[in-house]
Amino acid sequence: MAARPYWKGQIRLALVSIPVEIYSATKSGATIAFNQIHEPSGKRIKYEKVVPGIGPVDLDEIVKGFEYAKGEYVLLDEKEIEGVKLESKKTLELTQFVDSHDIDPIYFEKPYYVVPADDLAEEAFIVLREALRRSRKIGLGQLAMRGREYVVSIKACGRGMVMETLRYADEVNKAASYFREIGDGDPDDELLDLATTLIDKKTGKFDAADFHDRYVDALKDLIERKKKGKTLNIDADDSEADTRGSNVVDLMAALKKSLGSGDAKPAGKKAPAKKATKGAAKEPATKSPPKTTRKRA
Repeated sequence: MAARPYWKGQIRLALVSIPVEIYSATKSGATIAFNQIHEPSGKRIKYEKVVPGIGPVDLDEIVKGFEYAKGEYVLLDEKEIEGVKLESKKTLELTQFVDSHDIDPIYFEKPYYVVPADDLAEEAFIVLREALRRSRKIGLGQLAMRGREYVVSIKACGRGMVMETLRYADEVNKAASYFREIGDGDPDDELLDLATTLIDKKTGKFDAADFHDRYVDALKDLIERKKKGKTLNIDADDSEADTRGSNVVDLMAALKKSLGSGDAKPAGKKAPAKKATKGAAKEPATKSPPKTTRKRA
């Protein structure tokens, strides 16, 4: 495997140890970074480290500090910081197993692929993988990597496994503080049926390749054009302009329009047929007002 492992060690389950390697499962290749440039000279702008009222300072005069009160700092040097860093461990001990749906997705942070370190580790690796898959459980443990300690989860994934770092409890804002003002009443049954039908209509299989960052694509196109000395005319695209207007909307009409069912109640394929038999000649008349409204907008 050409990629360099992020960590090498072993997963331990009771008395069983499985040598593994983990690799980062994500990358940030799509990000476009900009530098600040002095336009008249075309040179990159750099910043000096300065102290107000004193001026530029040397690197050996700089230490790290934690502000515990306004303008008051606890100073720490690199040796002190290094002294409290955790030594990277070569063992991830699985101390608990939970149902796969017990962990709120908001706690998951960064994924890594887990593979057996060698052929000798493969049998035990497969046994653990299939046991997790059969039980529909996720293994939990703590792992020290690069000076920090992480809570991590292990789950089956295809022929391998995935390890994900988890956020600690104090790193997640409680949802209740944001949701408490939202009413808890039951929605209208007909509105709920319409919304459910709309969801069913748009349900499909997830494929990440179907989604593109249009902003990054446009930036790449702009950069290529500028490199070739071409200009790019950027016109405002009104096709996706916010047409909501007032916050007061006819939710029923909006859902029906989204389903393309007119006044028909979404009840499979029979509803449109019944509507057509009632009065096919009247259908165009009911659809013409929305066209007039669009012209005014």
